[in-house]
Amino acid sequence: MVFYGPARFGFQSGGANSAWPLFVVAVCWLTLNAPGASAQPATVSITPRAARSSAQKSASASIRLDVKAVQVPVFVTDIANHPMQNLKREDFELFEEGAEQQLVSLLVDDAPVSVGVVFDASSSMTNKVAASADAVDQFFQSRVPGDEFSLVRFSDSPNYLSGFTSDIQDISSRLHSIRPSGWTALNDAIYLSIQKMRAARNPRKVLLVLSDGGDNNSRYSRRELEQLVREADVQVYSITFFEGSRLLESISNESGGRLVHIHNRAGLPGAIETISRAMRSQYLLSYYSSNPQNDGKYRRIRVSVKDPALHVSWRHGYYAPSE
Repeated sequence: MVFYGPARFGFQSGGANSAWPLFVVAVCWLTLNAPGASAQPATVSITPRAARSSAQKSASASIRLDVKAVQVPVFVTDIANHPMQNLKREDFELFEEGAEQQLVSLLVDDAPVSVGVVFDASSSMTNKVAASADAVDQFFQSRVPGDEFSLVRFSDSPNYLSGFTSDIQDISSRLHSIRPSGWTALNDAIYLSIQKMRAARNPRKVLLVLSDGGDNNSRYSRRELEQLVREADVQVYSITFFEGSRLLESISNESGGRLVHIHNRAGLPGAIETISRAMRSQYLLSYYSSNPQNDGKYRRIRVSVKDPALHVSWRHGYYAPSE
C-alpha cells in the first residue's frame, strides 16, 4: 500500500495539535477492518473470449483458396473426319451454363493413358469375338510409353480378368482365349470398369468398349450408368455392331469420347484407327469458372470453334466441388 503525504490531501503540518497522526491511525484501522478483508492476496480472473460462431468464421473467410482450373478434353475434325491439330486458343469458345468463359490455356493432350478394355463375350458375339480380339491387338500398336491397360470380359455378368498392366501380351492372350456364351450384361460391365479405374496410375482415363450394344442382363439401369459416367473423370470410346446402342452413344458423347458404328467385322480395323486417332489428337482447354459457388451441382459445358465446317467433341459437363 502506498501512502501519500499530508500536503497531497490538503492538510497542513504543524505542532503537537496537528490532526495528521489521528488521520493516519483512522485510515489504518479502516483498512484492516474493512468487510471481507483478508490476509490472502487478491486473485485476478481472466475470462476467455467467446469462440466465433460458424457464421462469423465464414464471413471472415470469404477468400476461396480451393479454386481449380476446369480442364475440358476436346477433339476437332474437318469435314473428311481428319483431326485438326493446328488450332489456337482464340479459335475456341467455351460456355458454362450459357455463360462464356475465358480460356486460360490450350494444350495438346499427348499424356499416357490408362485404358480399360470392356469386351463383349456373349453368345450374340459368336462370329465376331476373334475379329474383335484382333482389333484390340491393333489398338495396342498405337500405345505410347506409360500407357497401361486392364480387361473386363462380360456375358451373363462381368469378370475382371486383368488389372492395369503394361504387359499387352498378357491382355492379348486372355482375349484370344475367350469363348462366347450367355446373355449380355453390358451396363454392369461398364459400371465395374469405371469403379476399377480408381487403381489407374495415369490422370487420363479411357474405356474402350467393344459390343453389339444390346444389354439384356444387367443389374444397373441406363440412368444409373449415365449418372456414374457424369461423376467419373473417364472418357468412353465405343465400337458397336449392327443395331448399335443408344446407351453407348449417350455415354460416349457425354464423356467427350466417341462411338463408331460398324455393320460387320470388316469395319473393325477402320473403327480402331478412328478411335486411336481421336484419343491421340485431343486438345485440353482450361478455364476458371466465373461461378464461384461450391454448390456440388452439375454444370453443363458447350464448346464451339469459329470455323463452322469443323466438328467438335468435348466432355459435356462436370460437378462443382461442394462445401
